Amino acid sequence: MTNTDPLQNVVDAMSRTRTASSDFDLNPDSVLPTGRTLRSAGVLVPVLVNDGKIEVILTKRASGLKHHPGQIAFPGGKQDPEDADVIAAALREAHEEIGLVQSNVEVLGTMAPHETVTGFTVTPVLGRVLAPFTFRPEPHEVDEVFNVPLDHLGNSECYRVQSRRWLGQRRYYYTVPYGPYYIWGATARILRSLAESMRTE
Repeated sequence: MTNTDPLQNVVDAMSRTRTASSDFDLNPDSVLPTGRTLRSAGVLVPVLVNDGKIEVILTKRASGLKHHPGQIAFPGGKQDPEDADVIAAALREAHEEIGLVQSNVEVLGTMAPHETVTGFTVTPVLGRVLAPFTFRPEPHEVDEVFNVPLDHLGNSECYRVQSRRWLGQRRYYYTVPYGPYYIWGATARILRSLAESMRTE
């Protein structure tokens, strides 16, 4: 009997046509600064098979951070000079932020880049976590590490568009709430791209 990879649909999604996304997708009237320079960053989208269920590991950023305090995010960050590429940056940051060692991750591929309103080109790196591990949140950066079922995040119907006032304008963005966690912004947009890629109908 052939064993079916529980992540096969996720793996297949990586080979489908992908379109870059941005924080401006829902805000086409945004005026971008002239001569701006985008910085490279990588985030890890860690997927784990837990008791037969596929889950995605996310973090809640520390409340004391200067940028995006308390927001739900993937482990990751900007690409440093010593990083070979954005994949290396994502893996390094995942180790630093949640204690996930590189040897426990099988990189499945990269998703299309996402441009953030803060001036980053973020490359999401999809990684299979090979074995359960003990979360070790970096206290200065991460308040909490938690799992969300892929059945929820991979369902396009769970996503909504909401808005708020930002810098004097109304800004629209995607959300995909789960229990007490309000997942929104770039994280929700990247997850929605994954959900769209996983659709087979």
